[in-house]
Amino acid sequence: MTYCVGLLLDAGMVLLSDTRTNAGLDNISTYKKMFTFERPGERVITVMTAGSLSVTQTTIAQLREAIDDPEATADQSIMLAPTMLKVAEIIGATLARVRSSINAKMEMSQVSTSASMIVAGQRQDGAMRMFLVYPEGNFIEATEDTPFLQIGEHKYGKPILDRVVRMSTSLDDAKKAVLLSMDSTLRSNLSVGMPLDLAVIRKGALCLGETTRIEAQDPQFMAMSQAWSDVLRDGFSEIQI
Repeated sequence: MTYCVGLLLDAGMVLLSDTRTNAGLDNISTYKKMFTFERPGERVITVMTAGSLSVTQTTIAQLREAIDDPEATADQSIMLAPTMLKVAEIIGATLARVRSSINAKMEMSQVSTSASMIVAGQRQDGAMRMFLVYPEGNFIEATEDTPFLQIGEHKYGKPILDRVVRMSTSLDDAKKAVLLSMDSTLRSNLSVGMPLDLAVIRKGALCLGETTRIEAQDPQFMAMSQAWSDVLRDGFSEIQI
């Protein structure tokens, strides 16, 4: 399993994913779950994946093939699509098609082919938009009422996002929120693991602003994790019943 989270804010977007994939306690691997596509000044798109690795890798490969195809149309390539809505539709259709094909081959093995994706980005003259694409290819969009989306093992990291994230949240506070959300998940679920991939896209920049890989034992991440634990313990001790 994995955990990916994306925040859609007034100032931009913040995205974070882990890299752990496991098929049992003795078969743990590291695979990138965040993929970026950009044409600086024209569009930037980030896709995060969770679920069946064969489904998500094949989907990303087919999206790349369409991008490289000189005969691809705006209905086939996410780099030619006229809107972010169309980008989400292309990715949803590709995911559903790949899942259906792989599922037909594996239906006797009882192996899950479920997969989902977060699609975030901005196109020139368009608004920043973020979508959660379901295994069937349909999707929902982040809104002012719910400015964050999660896929994978999301339940442990959701409470802090519910409490602190608003559209007006600054990008610095947003990075802190997603990292603490991930820290809570890492502590409670062994199927989520380091290293982490962090990306920041500033509103209107139409390019990736900040991309960081956070390795295990990263001193800043460890210090933040310890500080958060200390704050929680102190707060718990102060509450009277």
